Amino acid sequence: MTKHWSSAAEALHEVVRDGATIAVGGFGLSGNPTDLIEALRDTGATDLTIVSNNMGVDGKGLGILLENRQVRKVVASYVGENKLFAKQFLDGELEVEFTPQGTLAERLRAGGAGIAGFYTKTGVGTPVAEGKPTEVFDGETYVLERGIVADLALVHAFRADREGNLVFRHTARNFNPIVATAGRLTIAEAEEVVEDGYLDPNTVVTPGIFVQRLVTATPRVKDIEQRTVRPAAATTTPAGA
Repeated sequence: MTKHWSSAAEALHEVVRDGATIAVGGFGLSGNPTDLIEALRDTGATDLTIVSNNMGVDGKGLGILLENRQVRKVVASYVGENKLFAKQFLDGELEVEFTPQGTLAERLRAGGAGIAGFYTKTGVGTPVAEGKPTEVFDGETYVLERGIVADLALVHAFRADREGNLVFRHTARNFNPIVATAGRLTIAEAEEVVEDGYLDPNTVVTPGIFVQRLVTATPRVKDIEQRTVRPAAATTTPAGA
């Protein structure tokens, strides 16, 4: 049976339910599985818990799920670019579990590796540690963090083969590989799918054993969260020219 599905909508059909926990790759707007996020919006599923480094921006990335009132809880490390997120949180519509970025990455990695929990010094003595068990090792206090296993994981890859082996590109490699391992069912979209043969094993970042479904991503202009440019340098005419 092929892992390659004809569309994001088809790949998500009948695997999304209300109340599901969904881990989503991406870093800012880089490496967002945009086709899969749009298809998730179109399912109309509600009461979702989204685990992601951030929630995109207003109208882009995971922000479109907030606009559609589909998200009940967010587990993230950064949400500062999304005004609607802030409004829903302050209005009591959205539950938020803030997690330090490195801790979030390790929680996803741990979940994918079958590790139930781990101790870290990050967050000790702050609201991050409230209500969590602590332990002292070598005179230092550590807080227990639980591994994350999501019902569904959505990721974006640069290239894939028909067995779901994945290669990521640049910043998109930040969270997508660990998200891919943390889902009970993982769906990947790839900009290029190699139909003949397989990727060079030495280049594979995420082995296909972690990926159950695969779609070819729609070509699109990649969004930039904040575009900053310097003024063009003034040109001068050399004397005597």
